[in-house]
Amino acid sequence: MDLRQELMEGRAVVPSAGAVVPAEGQHPPYIVVNGFSSEVEPVTAYLRNLALGDCSPLTGRSYAYGLLRWFRLLWLLGTAWEKATEAEVAVLAGWLRSARNPQRQRRSSQSSAAGAVNIRTGKASLGPGYAPRTINHALSVVSGFYEFHGHQGRGPVVNPVPASPQRRRVLGHRSPLEPAPVLGRARLRQKVADRPPRSIPDLLWDELFAAMGCERDRALLDFYVSSGARAEELLGVGLEDIDWSGQKIYVISKGTRAREAVPASPAAFLRLASYLDQRGTPPPGEPLWRTRHGQDRPLSYWAMRRVIQRANAKLGTNWSLHDMRHTAAYRMANGGTLKLEEVQAVLRHANIQTTNRYLTVRVEELFDVMAAHYAKPRTPTHYAVGYDPSDIAAVFGA
Repeated sequence: MDLRQELMEGRAVVPSAGAVVPAEGQHPPYIVVNGFSSEVEPVTAYLRNLALGDCSPLTGRSYAYGLLRWFRLLWLLGTAWEKATEAEVAVLAGWLRSARNPQRQRRSSQSSAAGAVNIRTGKASLGPGYAPRTINHALSVVSGFYEFHGHQGRGPVVNPVPASPQRRRVLGHRSPLEPAPVLGRARLRQKVADRPPRSIPDLLWDELFAAMGCERDRALLDFYVSSGARAEELLGVGLEDIDWSGQKIYVISKGTRAREAVPASPAAFLRLASYLDQRGTPPPGEPLWRTRHGQDRPLSYWAMRRVIQRANAKLGTNWSLHDMRHTAAYRMANGGTLKLEEVQAVLRHANIQTTNRYLTVRVEELFDVMAAHYAKPRTPTHYAVGYDPSDIAAVFGA
């Protein structure tokens, strides 16, 4: 078995050569270096083009890691980037399908097995390998890289990543109000299951809220479930972003990076006031939410994620920070008070079809209805008078 086959079967390891490091300038903010700490110039040119197109720095960082993964594979295979073909892309797809994701490895013996379904929440833990969406994202990154260099007159004549011309033609002229048509996938693209968003039922939400150990964490959960703000957006809010009289906060929206107002519940503001009374107000220009131990510093996403993980360990659940936004969206969309377009405005969805996904029925809400259905006796079947019972039994069974 040659090296390519071993990679696609998960029997060979791609060496961790090179790295993604911050750049000296802002165009691009990150660059890729090889195993000798030399800058990979073709990658820098593409990342610079993304940055000049007003791409988010986090997107540029994600693309840098995707291209680092691609170049590591090319270095192992001994193939120059400008001579890559669909055969190398197939090795990338096969390796990602069979390799184990190092970020999914469980370090604690108490952690649930990768891919296991939590009996309380009904949510599956992340699998041990790379998700289909991750593989498709990796292919999109490589495709964009070669499309850019093809436009510049460099690289292979044909983009090595297969594309679906029919899909591009149809989706390029589709109205956002129309449902997405069912089209065939391009070669090597993975099948992605379309699962509805999962929100936290009220009883389990009360348990999670009670598991919070301080007023800061309770205030954060109140804001998450009443405003629908994303985790990073809420953690970046400062004192100058709080409109106490208007009962709203200002966040930097993901994607547009615009400062937008988001309403929140009065209970959330009461808990925030209580938290500030205990903790004190932060310095001007600093985020509201601070760490409780050690040096005073802003509460990071990973620290808040750890708060939820400790509550999960106590309750036997596996909720995530993003489940808070799903819960807020579900309550708004199904509460009977807000119109769908109003929910879209609060959540800041670009497409109302995204908001429409929250108009769904949870399985937990069907328990009482299904219990009544199962307990209902079967309706006896009646036949017209005059038929002999023995004949009915012979025809239809006893």
